[in-house]
Formats: sequence, structure tokens, C-alpha cells
Amino acid sequence: MTSQAKASTGPQGAARLLRYLAMPIFLGLACLALYLYVSSQQLDSIEKRILNADFLFARVIEHIELAVVSTIIVVVLAVTTGILLTRPGTRRVTPVIIGLANIGQAVPSIGLLVLFAITWDFGFWPAIVALVAYSFLSILRNTMVGLQQVDRSTIEAARGMGMTKTAVLFRIELPLAVPIILAGIRTALIINVGTATLAAFVDAGGLGTVIDRGIRLGRDLVLVVGSVLTGVLALSIDWLAGVAEDILRPKGL
Repeated sequence: MTSQAKASTGPQGAARLLRYLAMPIFLGLACLALYLYVSSQQLDSIEKRILNADFLFARVIEHIELAVVSTIIVVVLAVTTGILLTRPGTRRVTPVIIGLANIGQAVPSIGLLVLFAITWDFGFWPAIVALVAYSFLSILRNTMVGLQQVDRSTIEAARGMGMTKTAVLFRIELPLAVPIILAGIRTALIINVGTATLAAFVDAGGLGTVIDRGIRLGRDLVLVVGSVLTGVLALSIDWLAGVAEDILRPKGL
């Protein structure tokens, strides 16, 4: 039995290791190819000011800040709201909240960014609020679905053993709903990484600044670099989210 377990675990471990390493290797090769391509080009003074390590690194950090801060805020708000909407006393307001969340995602992302910029201000926090509104629905829906799919007999058995409603929520319902909630968080994170590119139009920074300058200045090389770096960043964060999803998934689920 032990040898069979080892035989079955070996290939699974190798497959998991390959799955974890494949994406970083691919992204590293993509970055290397981009670097070699840019190095082989004759850059003018404008391209040199944009395509330097300090400027690009600062834009990448801004992009990560936009995506991560907006995702943290939307996770707290959406998961809390999802829990409240699955409680018996608040289910009557569920259609209203879902409708509002649908509006946030139905409106084009650039529309939300411009709307907040006009009515509020330009910069980081208006962009954050727009990203939160745009990605709120995916986590809210997954939280509600994850909690609603928990077997009612399991909950009733826990209550029969003397557990309080709060204990049932945190020790049974949420752990069983974690895989679905994590999938929603991963989706929201990727949405925010992509949408954060548009934040450049409201002076919030990010890699969209590089893309915008490439378009406005007619520099195809700058446009290519901004687009490739955005894609690499999105795939990197998606890979990290996938690893975190595997690690945080409760054992046995």
C-alpha cells in the first residue's frame, strides 16, 4: 500500500511542480525576448525617456498598487455583503444589492473612471473606487453561491450539536465555501489588473501611461513594450493567485 501511494504521489507531485514552474519560465522568456528586441532597436530621445528601467519600474509598481488595493477593498466589502445577504433576515434586499452590483459591472470601465474623475477628482482613489465598483459583482456572486451550496443537513447537524450561528458560519459554512470564493477573488483580481490600464486616462498612473504615450506620440515600440508588460503582469498575478488558491483551499476539498 505504501509503495502504491508513493507511486501515485510521485507523478502527481511532478505534474504539480511542472504546472507551477511552466508559467514563470514562459514569462521570463517573454521578458527576455522583449528586452533583446528593444536592445536591438535604435531609440530616439523620446523613446529613451520612456523605455528606461526607472520609468517602467515605477509604472509597474503603480499598476500593482491599483490592482492590489482595489482587490483588497472589494474582497472585504463583497465577502461581507455576500455573508449578510445569505442570512435569513436580509434575503429580501438581495435583489436590490445584486441589481446595484450589476450596474457597476454593466457600465463600461472607462465610463466609470471618467464619471468619477468628472464628479470627484482625478488620481489614485477615484480610480480605486471605479475598480471596486467594476469587480464587486464577481466576488459577491461567488460568495453567495459558495455559502448557499453548503448542505443544509450539515448546518442543522452542527446546530444540533450546540454550535452557535456564528460558529457554524466560521467553522463550517465559510471553509466549505472557500474554493468558490477564491475563484471569485481570482477573477476580480484579473479584472482589476486589466482595467487598471485605463486608469492612466484619469492620471492614476500604471502601465496604461506607457501605452497611452506610445499611441499619442506615434511610437510603436513604446506601445509594444507597454502592452507586453501589461500582459506579463496580468499572467504573473493570475499565476500567483492560482498558487494561493491551491494553498488556501481546505484539505480534502
